[in-house]
Amino acid sequence: MDAFVASLRARGARVETGIFGADMAVALVNDGPVTLVVDSAMWAS
Repeated sequence: MDAFVASLRARGARVETGIFGADMAVALVNDGPVTLVVDSAMWAS
């Protein structure tokens, strides 16, 4: 995982890491022609 994150950062991507399952605060700005909503519950059954 560290190599993947380093590879993305080397290409100029802003990458954050953390602990899986931890609480996360996420902000969203809809600034474009399309917003995609991904609902993983749809694929659970």
